[in-house]
Amino acid sequence: MTHHLSLKSLTGWCTGVFLSLTATVAQADKVTVLLDWFINPDHAPLIIAETEGLFEAAGLEVTLVEPADPSLPPKLVAAKQADIAVSYQPSLMLDLANDLPLVRVGSLVDSPLNSLVVLDQGPIQSIADLKGKTVGFSVGGFEDALLGAMLETHGLTLDDVRLVNVNFSLSPSLYSGQVDAVIGAFRNFELNQMMLDERPGRAFYPEEHGVPTYEELILVTHPDLAGSDKIERFLDVLDQAMSIILADPDAAYRNFVQYRPMDLDTPLNEAAWKDTLPKLARHTRDLDRTTWVEFAQFMQSRGLISTLPDPESYLHRSTE
Repeated sequence: MTHHLSLKSLTGWCTGVFLSLTATVAQADKVTVLLDWFINPDHAPLIIAETEGLFEAAGLEVTLVEPADPSLPPKLVAAKQADIAVSYQPSLMLDLANDLPLVRVGSLVDSPLNSLVVLDQGPIQSIADLKGKTVGFSVGGFEDALLGAMLETHGLTLDDVRLVNVNFSLSPSLYSGQVDAVIGAFRNFELNQMMLDERPGRAFYPEEHGVPTYEELILVTHPDLAGSDKIERFLDVLDQAMSIILADPDAAYRNFVQYRPMDLDTPLNEAAWKDTLPKLARHTRDLDRTTWVEFAQFMQSRGLISTLPDPESYLHRSTE
């Protein structure tokens, strides 16, 4: 049976739909997320949530911002200039020591990516071989502490190596012979970059050499926002996105690169995607408080923080 609408009724129907859609858009909660770096597979759940329309379906209008200065996002969130920052567990410990009001509400990558990398065919076959050698780094402080702990498990100290700041030119400094090793290399990227450059590398992992395990990429917000409805919906969406990624990683990768093909559709991202998936947090809110306390104790023992913060003050207990 065919129904015919008069022009008047059709106009009224269209107006109703328009007003309904307008109301839906108006009711969407705005969430500004400051990333830690340029978009890459570490941010997979965020990008898939956007490309699949999951944020919109949850009534969220999410803006992802790539920072000009990676150190700024947590500070801006602490100042309530943004809602969420993608940060690092060690960075949160340092920020708390500097009295920044921040709370960890979730995780993107819940195990370490940082590593000590050498040329696979080079002279360094063991960490013990670094005695008298040169090690490049990008960011002082935590990376020094990381390296120091790793060296100590092999009978060495930081005094046994020469540290050189190579900024973020990690693999090139290895290729040129400027350094014998680099600390701060993300294993899912640097090793793949070196393979693509036909200069394969070998990684030594901190968690296997004296460093407690920790979460590499975390989500932090201001304490006033922790537990709010829009933050909880945001975390729900990331879990939905992660389920989509796990159900069909290849299709998810195609969606990921379509977010910005000119920048993301690269051989490095394709290789890194495969190595990143096992590291992504399956459930954003999952939290092991014991490992957080152990890592805080590690940072205190290395002189990075003077006192241990109360876990209840910076680890949000979700109602989910």
